Amino acid sequence: MTNVNITASPRSEFGKGASRRIRRGGQIPAVLYGTDTTLMHVTLPEHELNLALRRPRVVLNIAFDGQTFLTKPRDIQRDPVRLNLEHLDLLVISKQEAALRSDYADAVAQVRQAAEEAGLDFSMVMQSWEESVAQGELPLDAVGHAVSDAKEKAIEQATAAAAAGVTEDAAAAAGALAAVTPTEPAAAE
Repeated sequence: MTNVNITASPRSEFGKGASRRIRRGGQIPAVLYGTDTTLMHVTLPEHELNLALRRPRVVLNIAFDGQTFLTKPRDIQRDPVRLNLEHLDLLVISKQEAALRSDYADAVAQVRQAAEEAGLDFSMVMQSWEESVAQGELPLDAVGHAVSDAKEKAIEQATAAAAAGVTEDAAAAAGALAAVTPTEPAAAE
């Protein structure tokens, strides 16, 4: 799941010095904004935020002032050398967009798992999946045939390389072809 619950604290100090004091205290200055939402300056716990931002397509459930806001990271500012978080802009989103982001992240995880199980390159399977999603297919529905599409592409590439007579790549292409072509048991005589 890509939803993470974080409790925010109000922020009343602004500027470089105030931001440094906030970061020294283990908090990150942030801003929440969006449609039908007033601009809110908050601080978020650094450790929880760092863990949450590692997840793809994360949705942050920010508890602030007695309300819970569904947000997505809009801008993440990091120190260029140490890569520490310095500031975060969060955009308030609808429940529908949060569900779509969760579906997308779950689908990417399923694509990764399916690629590993099939013994294929993740980037090749991911490319097939992204093409299907770009054509209007739902993210979770496209997972099913992304692996078979990637296998077909691998076979086509291997066949084209072998037909072109590329000497060094021919062995690699033959190996790729053997890796994705299912083996059938020999016929009993």
